[in-house]
Formats: sequence, structure tokens, C-alpha cells
Amino acid sequence: MRIGATPATLYRKPGNTGEASSPLVVVAHGFAGSRQLMQAYSLTLAQSGYTVLAFDFEGHGRNPVPMSGDVTSLDGTTALLVAETRRVIAAGRTLPNVTGAVALLGHSMATDIIVRAAIAERAAGAPVAAIVAISMFSGAVTATEPDRLLMISGQWEGALRSVALDNLRQLRPDAAEGESVSANGIVRRAVVAPAVEHVGVLYSATALREARAWLDDAFDRSSDGPIVRPGLWIVLLLGGIVALLHPLSHLLPRRPQPAIAIPARRFWVALLLPAFLVPLVGTAVYVPFMPVLVADYLMAHLAVYGGLQLMLVWRLAGRALSIPAILLLAIWGIAVFGFAMDRYAASFVPNAERLTIIAILCIGTIPFMVADSVLTGAGSGRWWQRIAARLALLLSLAGAALLDPERLMFLFIILPVLLLFFLLHGLMGRWIGQRSGPVSAGIGLGLCLAWSLGVTFPLFSAG
Repeated sequence: MRIGATPATLYRKPGNTGEASSPLVVVAHGFAGSRQLMQAYSLTLAQSGYTVLAFDFEGHGRNPVPMSGDVTSLDGTTALLVAETRRVIAAGRTLPNVTGAVALLGHSMATDIIVRAAIAERAAGAPVAAIVAISMFSGAVTATEPDRLLMISGQWEGALRSVALDNLRQLRPDAAEGESVSANGIVRRAVVAPAVEHVGVLYSATALREARAWLDDAFDRSSDGPIVRPGLWIVLLLGGIVALLHPLSHLLPRRPQPAIAIPARRFWVALLLPAFLVPLVGTAVYVPFMPVLVADYLMAHLAVYGGLQLMLVWRLAGRALSIPAILLLAIWGIAVFGFAMDRYAASFVPNAERLTIIAILCIGTIPFMVADSVLTGAGSGRWWQRIAARLALLLSLAGAALLDPERLMFLFIILPVLLLFFLLHGLMGRWIGQRSGPVSAGIGLGLCLAWSLGVTFPLFSAG
């Protein structure tokens, strides 16, 4: 369904649409996330009898409206996202079989948005009954607002755990994690989900149980539905899709590949020169030109990075090119892998606004991945060469973000995406490279990487 231009998904227990009314829970994702990333909470609460409405923020998922405003100002992007959240809340209140009582649940960036939305709703005479803030940070929390707040942090989120504890101690200075504290009608609780970080907390059984129990207590309910934990099944599904490419790759004709023997000195020069040089030059000349946060810089960074490497190693690479190999890797890595990702884990199907962005990203991703495939042996190189190449790129991007944090801090958000890409798509490219050579594998991986980045970065308009 759509609420204005905002895409949303309504979750209800099967067969529950004609039964007694239930409370509404509005679910909001974090930066660079989507509705799919929050499905463990949406499904758990829906199975427990709640009406759940999850949505894609502006600029995220399949929302066609880009983020806009000043991302550093409360009157800029934050205010626009709060207004969007309140529109979703208003639409949710009008749904059939909803009691009128509303709770908000959000992750990371969304925690600040839902706290501010709840405060605004209360001021407008339509109070929110409860808030669940996962991996929380918000400057809007005070000793008197919001009324009822649960803060869930992953065990490995040290800084965010401190934020949650500080907010808890606004009510009682000696309060500790795991305690519920109340004062003057304000109720708060800070809990820790064991052995998880910023993404793992979205699949933690402890976090899911705590969230449901908090809402049950707020609405005077008792839930007995299952705790939905899709994390392991998502890993098995995506791992199975990756593994299935191995036998399929053997259907490709094997093209004899000469051993790529890159002298050690040239290898390290090709690795380290771009890693140090590109962020220094790139941040000095960078001028944003795409309607996506830092994607234009990333495209240019990868294009120059890969171009420098190709200048140093291209003569050592075989020139064999296999169109079937490129197509197999691109189709499997984008369509097959992407369908499962989009259905169960995170948005992977682009709207029309993102297709042009993906095409532009290819200008950087293809030369970079071809160079990377040549440099690391396209499936036959040593393990330490692959690790060194990946680490050099990640450090180079991190260096750019540190050199220009005001404009490029969002590069840090993309680093986990790159790690996941190298782990899964890199393995698929390795199998293709063993059959068809580095150039074919590199082109296929470049197409996959452009797609992965193009559906991850939030759309943004400065206007």
C-alpha cells in the first residue's frame, strides 16, 4: 500500500481482519535500511495480534521521494522525516479494526525520528502509548518526554548502550541496564541483546521478546504468538543461492588461462598507490553531482582506483572475454540472489529513479572489479592477496571519509555492504574467474556491485 508517496506494508495475523480491534504499531527502519530489514519485529508483533504498519522513509527502499533538507539541522531533514512518520501514523489510525492506540518502533536513525514524532503527536492531543527504540540515539529525550520508552541495544554497541543508560538515569541516577524505572508518570527501560551488533540486534530473540513484552504491558495485553527469527534462515537461503552457482559455473566452457604472475613489487605498488593517492586527490576535487548521498564520490573513487591498478597490471592479464560467463554471474548475482534478498532481508529491487544511478555507478565499479580480479588472480590467487586487496580498498574509503567527514561520513555506512559483497559475490566471481578468466569475472562483479550500491544509498535532493 501507499500513504501518499510513501510505500508501506500492513502486517496482520492471518484471519484476524474481521476480529476485535487491535493496537497499531508503526515500524520505522534506520539509515540506508528498508521495511524488509525490520520484518522480524513486524512479523513477531503481527503474529501476536497487533496491527503493524511498516514503511520506507523518503530516499530509502522503494520510496520515490528523495530525502531533502539539511541533514545536520533539526529543521531540515529530521523535520521532514518526522512529518512523514506522522502522516503514516495518521493513516494507520484510520485502518479498520484498529483501536486507536498507537505505538512506535524504530531502529538507529529512526529512533530520533519516532521520539520527536511521539512528542509532536502528544502536543497535538493524540498521544503515543509506547516507544521501542532499537540502537537508540536522540537528543529529544528529556526527563519528562517521551512518556513510555524502551531502549534496546546490542551488546557490541558500546556507545549506544551509554546513550540508553544516560537516558534511563534521567529518571534515577543509579539505574542500571535491565531495570525498568518510573518517575512522575514517565516509564523507561534499557536492555541489552547479548552477542549482537547494530544489525544483529534486529534478529535477536532477546530484543524481540523485550519489544513485545513492553508493548503488551503498555496495552494491557498478553501475547502468545511465536517469536519470528528469520536471521538464520536468511543466511541459509542466501548461502544456498551462492553455492548453487558453483555447479552452474561448470556448464561454462573452460577457457585455458595463463597463470597470472604479478611480481611482488608491482603487486604492492598497484595495491598501495591507489589506496593512498585516491582519497587525497579525490577529496580535494570532489564536487557532488548525483542525487544520492556520496554515491558520486564512490563512483569516482572506484573509477580512478581501478584505473590506476589496470595501468600497472593490465599487460599481465589474459584478454579472454566470455559473454555467457558475464551474463550468468550478473543474472545470478542480481536477479536470483537479489530476489531472495529483497523478499526476506533488505530492499534490492530498484525503483525507476535508481536505474540511472546504477548505470552511472558502473563507470566506477566495472574497472575497479576488473582490476581487482586481475590483481588477485581471478580465483587462482593466494588468499592473502585477496584479503590485502579488500583491506586496502576499505582503508582507502575510510581515509576519504576521515579527510572530509562533513560530506563523506556516509561512506562508513557502505563499508558493511562492501564486506558482504566481497564475501558472497566475491565467491561467485571466483568460480566464474576459474572458468572464464579475470576480465569476465570482473565485468560481471562490477555489474553486481553497481546494483548493490545503487539500491543501498539513500536518494537525496539538496532542494
